[in-house]
Amino acid sequence: MTITQQHTSVLIVGAGPSGLMMAAQLLRYGVQPVIIDSKHGPTNHSKALAVQARSLEIYRQMGLIHTIIKGGKQAAGVVFNQDGKEVVALSLSSVGEGQTAFPFVHLYQQSKNERLLLDYLTLNCCPVYWDTSLLTLEQGAEKVSVQLQTGNEIQTLTCDWLIGADGAGSLVRKQLQIPFNGDTYQHRFYLADIKIINAFGDKVNLFLSKKGFAGFFPMSGEQCYRVVGNLPDKFDNKEELQIEEMLPYLNAVTGSEIGVEQTTWFTTYRLHHRMADKFRQDRCFLIGDAAHIHSPVGGQGMNTGLQDAYNLAWKLAGVVNNQFKDAVLDSYAAERMPVAKDLLKTTDRVFNIILSRNWFINLFKKWALPTLLKTVFGKPALRDEFFKRVSQTGISYRHSRINLHLSHHSPIKAGDRLPYLKMFDEKKQQETDLHEWCSKPGFTLITLGKLQELDLFTLAKWITKKYPANLNFFYLPPSARNQQVFDAFGIKENQKKAIIVRPDMHIGLINDVVDIEMMDNYLQNVMGFKV
Repeated sequence: MTITQQHTSVLIVGAGPSGLMMAAQLLRYGVQPVIIDSKHGPTNHSKALAVQARSLEIYRQMGLIHTIIKGGKQAAGVVFNQDGKEVVALSLSSVGEGQTAFPFVHLYQQSKNERLLLDYLTLNCCPVYWDTSLLTLEQGAEKVSVQLQTGNEIQTLTCDWLIGADGAGSLVRKQLQIPFNGDTYQHRFYLADIKIINAFGDKVNLFLSKKGFAGFFPMSGEQCYRVVGNLPDKFDNKEELQIEEMLPYLNAVTGSEIGVEQTTWFTTYRLHHRMADKFRQDRCFLIGDAAHIHSPVGGQGMNTGLQDAYNLAWKLAGVVNNQFKDAVLDSYAAERMPVAKDLLKTTDRVFNIILSRNWFINLFKKWALPTLLKTVFGKPALRDEFFKRVSQTGISYRHSRINLHLSHHSPIKAGDRLPYLKMFDEKKQQETDLHEWCSKPGFTLITLGKLQELDLFTLAKWITKKYPANLNFFYLPPSARNQQVFDAFGIKENQKKAIIVRPDMHIGLINDVVDIEMMDNYLQNVMGFKV
């Protein structure tokens, strides 16, 4: 299929999870992008497996959550094994209870994410142009000009903005000459999707030994697992390795005979930990693996790419639709680069401990690690912090310049993710939660505390006049049934709060008064709305 248009507002290079999420989010705001990929079509094989709670919240907002929950599998727990013997078993069932609608680790592989997002694009009449490669790009003051190749045909396309979502080997990043600093892990690794006779149940099983490590992750289907691990030194340079050659080594690491009934996929690869020096250069942006790659510890990679797209798309759509000033786009790199840098540092540190053959670290893994893990999971506060980091629900943009905190007593700050709080909707007379109130595209104004009818009328009139398509409004008066919401925001009797939630469900403004002039100041002078 050949691209017929000569110009588009947004060109997305790469149709992996990040690129597809970028396209899907833009469509929610009425922006029709062009998305290309050099592959022949969507892949059936992919390394990423876990969809964390923060990503599930995004899918819920898009109306896709039921498909993911039905098509995946929750990890019931994690079992750590040392030299083939279980040393500690941790339950993951409802590990994040009260923090999110999805207090668990959900296993739903990357290929399924891609198919789901492709279906979303298809329903919104947005095709992916497969077999289409980027050859060159050139930036001007007002547009980006690219050369694309489809088969033997070469064409020129211009766009206002370009998104590089083309993976670790990103041609977009290379064309922009942005350094990709980091390193490659010393050893090669393997991945196998297999059905085994001696199943491990619904728990993730991690095996550590002097011979290496292996992880078994439950997948959809009876006795089906994804197995990942490091190759022994003797296979480090061997090409065309078969799983049968790996089985004796895998048996030695697990201390048991792994009976493979069926192999769906087996591959070997190298892992890298790298990050681009810049996530934006003029009219071009990098998201996902094009911007940062790291070890698979904690199932963070794909989720971080999905959230890069989620963070950038609403800002870019606002600029394309002439609703925001261009300066809002600077906040993408300002908010997401610290997240990627912290993730890179954390996953690298943990992964090096797992791989280490140092005698002292091996002693730590054998004797101290089980006790440490039991301690963490045995204390609710530590367990909650663990979940916030793994689920990515704890990510905050408090220092971002597009947030404004005007509250003296709120434990929750502007820039934080809107907390998941259940409540009773007085208007609809039904149970709901704050996240459900933020399901529509755009910003959401939530006022907490007693307001007079005239105040509510004035607010509605102001929104209708100035922000009719961009600001959704909800009012929560004081009640015994909703006291937990007021407590969470530190609101005492007879106090009020105005909260403006960004489209990505991070709080943009918290104010101790419901003041239209101050909200106008935030939306126009801080966020950059054009009114």
